This record gives sequence, structure tokens and C-alpha cells, in this order.
Amino acid sequence: MSAVKENAGEPVSGDKVRDQPETGAAPAPAKDAFFEISDIHAYYGESYIVQGLSLTLNKGEILALLGRNGAGKTTTLKAVARTDVPEVKRGEIWLDGAPLHEGRAYQAALAGVQLVPEDRRIIEGLTVEENIFLAQVAQGRGWELERIYGHFPRLAERRKQDGVTLSGGEQQMLAIARALARDVKLLLLDEPYEGLAPVIVQEIERILLEIKEIGITTIIVEQNAVAALKLADRAAILDTGLLAFTGDAQEVLDNEDLMQEYLAI
Repeated sequence: MSAVKENAGEPVSGDKVRDQPETGAAPAPAKDAFFEISDIHAYYGESYIVQGLSLTLNKGEILALLGRNGAGKTTTLKAVARTDVPEVKRGEIWLDGAPLHEGRAYQAALAGVQLVPEDRRIIEGLTVEENIFLAQVAQGRGWELERIYGHFPRLAERRKQDGVTLSGGEQQMLAIARALARDVKLLLLDEPYEGLAPVIVQEIERILLEIKEIGITTIIVEQNAVAALKLADRAAILDTGLLAFTGDAQEVLDNEDLMQEYLAI
């Protein structure tokens, strides 16, 4: 069947999804979904950014969340992480049976959500090891230091180096390692490949596939759509705040028209 078509109902694999009316209560959480976004509407002030988005993920899946600049991808990640902005005015967010939409960012973190932002936010003046230790101060410890170093040997070699003096790729690894130092169930990555050499991208992909095997669910926002799609199990494409497509990642890779229409590749 065609990978893009009009459908007025719920999103299904390979379907293009249209705007839904902003009336009525948010749907109940799906019984079998490990993670679910249900009809969320997110705003920056008066700007209406994410417009009725619904998605579900199984445990251990990797989702490539794609779209052009300004489509609402980063806003979606921040809404899930419950940062102060954007404001989610309607809808529900569930992780492993727990509601996230009722809480704040620290509560989402305790529930297992870890956001690795585009700017990485490595703390100046702290070594690699101190950046990781700081993530473990609060309740909800994840991987121990030696396990982290086993997966990130570059960081082990630079454990006493100031974190901000690392290369861009090493800083990205540190940001991911710091997230894994928490008890993470859902990892949110915002532009993890930006400005990195292909060999470093491959190393980060290796790490993401390793954590997938232990059941960590990942949402990756990435302008390098082809790389993200090759890594991911599933894909969702946003277009000016609306869900334009949801389905298998390979289906997007195989559909040149879809890539051109929404990803400008």
C-alpha cells in the first residue's frame, strides 16, 4: 500500500495522519504500551507548537522523530521530559504505567526519563568523572562508573580531564553516559550526531544498540534522517506540529516521495 495517504482515524503503520479536533478528553492510555503520548498540545506562550500528537512505543524500541526545522521535534522531547517550557495544556504522557503529564521535570527524571539536549550541558570546571558522579547524587542511580567506562572506553581514558575540553563527539558520549548514570527507562536524544565525524556517529550508534538490548527505549531527534532511520525500529514525522507519518523506519527509507515531502532529502 502507499506509504502516505489520508486517514481520519488513529495513526497506523504507513499512514499519513491529519489534524484532530481540539475537543473532548484525552484517550485512555493503551494497555500494552510501555510509553505513550496521548493527544498532547504544547505551547510556547501563545505559540501553538505541538498540536494533538499521539504516539506509542514498546519497551526497547528506538523511534526516529523527524521533520524539518520548526516542526515541533525538540518541543515534543521537552514536553515528555516535563521541562518548564513548553506548557502542555492538554493531553497525557505515560511511561511504564506511570503518568508523567501530572508532574514536573524532576518527577519525570525519577520516573526514568532522561533528556540529552542538543547543547549537551557539560558542566565547566568538572572532570569527566565528576560530571558522571553529579548525575548520581539524587535518588535513582543507574549504571555504576565501571559499567559506564566499559561501554565508553574513550571516557575512561579521559576520566580526569575537564569535561568541556573534550571533543564534540566525546562530549556527546559524556552526555549519554551521564544519562545512563541515572535509572533510565526512556532516553531522549536531541541532535546527537550534529557536527560529529562519521566514525564517532558509528560509535554512538553502537552504544544505542547496546542499551536497546537491555530494554532502554530511545527517541532520537536528528537532522541526519538517513542515519537515524537506519538505527531506528520506527519513525514518526512531524509537520508544523502535526503528526504527518508514523510507521516502520525502513518504510520511510524506501519511500523517496515521503523523504522529499517532509524531510527535504
